[in-house]
Amino acid sequence: MVLLGGVASPIGAVIGTGLLILIPEWLRFLKSIPGLYLAIYGAAVILIVLFMPDGIWGYLRGQLDRFKRAVLPSRTAATLALSGGGEGTDTVMEVRGLSKHFGGLKAVDEVDLTIKRGGVHALIGPNGSGKTTTLNVLSGLYRATAGTIKLNGQDVTDLPPHARTKAGLGRTFQNIRLWRSMTALENVMVGAERPGSAVDNDPAALLARARAALAFVDLEDRADEVVANFSYGHQRAVEIARALAGDPALLLLDEPGAGLNSSEKVELRNLLKRISARGLTILIIDHDMTLVSEVAQHITVLNFGRRIANGYSADVLKHPDVIAAYLGTTPDVPA
Repeated sequence: MVLLGGVASPIGAVIGTGLLILIPEWLRFLKSIPGLYLAIYGAAVILIVLFMPDGIWGYLRGQLDRFKRAVLPSRTAATLALSGGGEGTDTVMEVRGLSKHFGGLKAVDEVDLTIKRGGVHALIGPNGSGKTTTLNVLSGLYRATAGTIKLNGQDVTDLPPHARTKAGLGRTFQNIRLWRSMTALENVMVGAERPGSAVDNDPAALLARARAALAFVDLEDRADEVVANFSYGHQRAVEIARALAGDPALLLLDEPGAGLNSSEKVELRNLLKRISARGLTILIIDHDMTLVSEVAQHITVLNFGRRIANGYSADVLKHPDVIAAYLGTTPDVPA
């Protein structure tokens, strides 16, 4: 009943319930022909599930949304303003002696990290090297065992995640975390509601900011669509738009290229370059070395929770310890 009517709305469940009661009654006159009744009944259910994956109510809502977009005048979003954290020193984040231990496991072990303002800084390393754990500690999801974290000169080491967001930290997740029953615009509006931002307590400005963020990732024309209908790549773009809507000083991206096909990765690369060109600082984790080398100016490499290399991208990617960490062998280095 729920699948037929649509899982995203109580109205859909009512429609599905009514149909599963009424269809057998409508086909009652066919029961005199053996098998025909069940064949038609089963075919009707299968066709609805196949061609209306969001249920009958979801299909009707989709048609109504298309009609509205065709009839209503198009709205042009304002250009997304990114302050990049405002005026400050050349360093947007400074991390010293950062450690995170899980019992006897040292997932992150005395890592130093300096992120310069306005560029793209990549944090890379083999699986299990501590990259995502580091990001979780920086964003406040994990509490640091030791060390200090400063964002725009403010010590945020002991602040909870929402306080770090207020201080200017935005992030996305390796596994996309969107509210799938909400529209793209509604998802992005949540990110725009950062306390202390220019649009705080101003509903009209909040809506405009969210639309501008969607326009920045080329999805404004789908702002009113339920995000569950989006492709994986477009959902990733919506999540980035949500983070941008909060106008962070530093944007943390946890494997944004994971699960994307080749054309979607090209779009992601171009998006990251556009974000960086606006002066916003990015710390990115990704296993795609082509993507990392194309967008990042600075790279830090972790292995077994410790920093093994740090510097300009071209130099770090040729570092013997980095090559050994990825290949699992000691490279032959010319004398």
